[in-house]
Amino acid sequence: MFPGYLFAKFSLRQSLDVVKFSWGVADVVHFGCFWPMVSDETIQDLQDALGPEEIRTLEPTLKLGEQVEIAGGAFRGFNGIVTRIMPARDRVTLLLEFLGRQTTVELPRDGIIQQGLRHERVGG
Repeated sequence: MFPGYLFAKFSLRQSLDVVKFSWGVADVVHFGCFWPMVSDETIQDLQDALGPEEIRTLEPTLKLGEQVEIAGGAFRGFNGIVTRIMPARDRVTLLLEFLGRQTTVELPRDGIIQQGLRHERVGG
């Protein structure tokens, strides 16, 4: 239901920086200076809807030749074509157009946004 999102319960004042700078975290959802909270009741409703599993990993299937967008770093916002998928290293190689030339870059898998999932990503 929420690809790439993790619901976490923590003290905003005491732990925000620890959570924000944890490995694999792109950002904590916020709107300017407003940090939304999800009620315990809403979390329970989601858990009831998803079943008894505490952890679910739903990975979209990435395909060779697929066009993706780079989510961060120097090439943020650039589009590229997937030329290699390295599942063991959780990385991909992309072909992209840069300064009038085609070049390849290797990125972490979570450093790209699949075109069909673009609307589901907030922040970054």
